[in-house]
Amino acid sequence: MSAPMLQVQDLCAWYGRAQVLFDVSLSVAPGEVVALLGRNGAGKSTTMKAILGMVSRRAQVLSFDGQDIRALPAHRIARMGLGWVPEDRRIFTDLSVLENLEVGRQPPRAGAPQWTVPSLFALFPNLAQMPDRLGGRMSGGEQQMLTVARTLMGQPRVVLLDEPSEGVAPVIVAQMARSINEMKRQGLTVVLSEQNLSFAAQVSDRAYVLEKGQVRFEGSMARLTSDAALRHEWLGV
Repeated sequence: MSAPMLQVQDLCAWYGRAQVLFDVSLSVAPGEVVALLGRNGAGKSTTMKAILGMVSRRAQVLSFDGQDIRALPAHRIARMGLGWVPEDRRIFTDLSVLENLEVGRQPPRAGAPQWTVPSLFALFPNLAQMPDRLGGRMSGGEQQMLTVARTLMGQPRVVLLDEPSEGVAPVIVAQMARSINEMKRQGLTVVLSEQNLSFAAQVSDRAYVLEKGQVRFEGSMARLTSDAALRHEWLGV
């Protein structure tokens, strides 16, 4: 077994005085796709933000590629190759597709797949058809693809994807699943926050189910999808 690319042990997090994560532990191996599942408000997005140092948090262990990141600010963690695709996209609406991609450009990084504009257009053919379109004139699904592509231009070793299937058309969801599987094929490590179990099952090796800021299930995606009682108890499906 290779050493974890991302290791989290007893992670707690707060918004102001309100504690929202309680001793969350998870591990992600190199090249693995791991899903964080749970109902709305379970703590999935907060877990990602806490890993990135964007909320108040403490942890017994918080390491990225073997390096302790507990005391590092978010920008330092990002520079190490930990990418984040936020749920609310945050593209530059007055810039074109190509200009948005240029904003995210970083030099190749050792141990990470190398992404270029042509390879990203191959990954997201929809974007290839609109290189000069302004971000503000794109559909929600197209903006979601652009946000992922812009993050990949930063040459990350790990990407945290927050709700990539939320609020987009089924045809875009299917394209996003194909793209995540291709990222995995190229060796990228992915942590996926999702409410859509069907989507997560298409791309993920393992899953953690969160409820009220705590991990309630850890195991293979195959086990979760085959156990109706587990799905009903923690996901309501």
